[in-house]
Amino acid sequence: MNNRKEIFVTRSSMPSYEEYCEAIKPLWESRWLTNMGEYHQRLEKELADYLDVPQISLMVNGHMALEMVIQTFDFPRGSEVITTPFTFISTTHAIVRNGLKPVFCDIKLSDGTIDENKIEDLITENTVAILPVHVYGNICNVDAIQKIADKYGLKVIYDAAHAFGEKLNGVGIGNYGDASIFSFHATKVFHTIEGGAVVCKNDEIYEKLYNLKNFGIRDEELVVSVGANAKMNEFSAIMGLCNLTHINDAIAARRYVYDTYRRLLMNVKGISLFDEQADVNKSYGYMPIIVESDYSLSRDELNLKLREKGIFPRKYFCPVTADHVCFKNRYRNEKIDNARKLAEKILVLPIYEGMEEYDLERIISLI
Repeated sequence: MNNRKEIFVTRSSMPSYEEYCEAIKPLWESRWLTNMGEYHQRLEKELADYLDVPQISLMVNGHMALEMVIQTFDFPRGSEVITTPFTFISTTHAIVRNGLKPVFCDIKLSDGTIDENKIEDLITENTVAILPVHVYGNICNVDAIQKIADKYGLKVIYDAAHAFGEKLNGVGIGNYGDASIFSFHATKVFHTIEGGAVVCKNDEIYEKLYNLKNFGIRDEELVVSVGANAKMNEFSAIMGLCNLTHINDAIAARRYVYDTYRRLLMNVKGISLFDEQADVNKSYGYMPIIVESDYSLSRDELNLKLREKGIFPRKYFCPVTADHVCFKNRYRNEKIDNARKLAEKILVLPIYEGMEEYDLERIISLI
């Protein structure tokens, strides 16, 4: 019998069983399980306060949050959206599923975010928006991106799925651009089991999102627009409310793991780390390392060796989204050399609240 403990790249933070059960008890009395009930509304308010944003619209997941917010801008079909290929496939799918064309901009090797110096050369008469991604909690150069957008009259939509609760110079990261989305998937720093949200400043966008996520229904006899069903249910909202109570402790616990990794791996020959951003308050959702050519193993070999020991990191993101088979080589000639180079060297190590010291030290020792 194999009693080996397996360590995965993350583990969901959860309140105590008793806390959650007590919190959901009222649902058995009200039977109000969905359709923007009391807990949905409470979570929107508490998250807006925590994230320091004007308003927030909860969704069933982060992907639908991105699809829906893109849809609110009513871009002409076939329009171009400049984005990064170094992201989860959801980012690219949300563009394509809105009938738009992703135009891939290369990234900076220093932090994995979109290279703002290469955006302007990709703008054409068909460009309508820029969709950058804050990667591993590394924040894009928001000021430079906004200047470009203002110059050409473009919208800016941030995928902030990796940046929950982060601040740039003391300002909540959701305040930049025309809108930002967050993911509350079970693997994230903060989660609602499944869930996501759009944050925006514009009341018109908020109203459009409300209609889109609830079939356009405003009351029993009034449907004002064509919509979908992307509402967050009350069980998920209550999980979010419980987790939000403990979020600062969860982030502090992750920070200890993150800092330990960096301190003990930064001088290992052949292992590189991203530059730290001094003006960013991180939430420590990810611990990426870069396996260089002068390390004793290749990235894939190291990944395999760790898995043989019951440790399961992720090659996150490999391949880049532009190179996935679903696009049938459509973007194979894109000039995204840095993104492809990083995809061949990146490895994200296990990091989560409650990670045991022994496991952390064992992973570091094996590397």
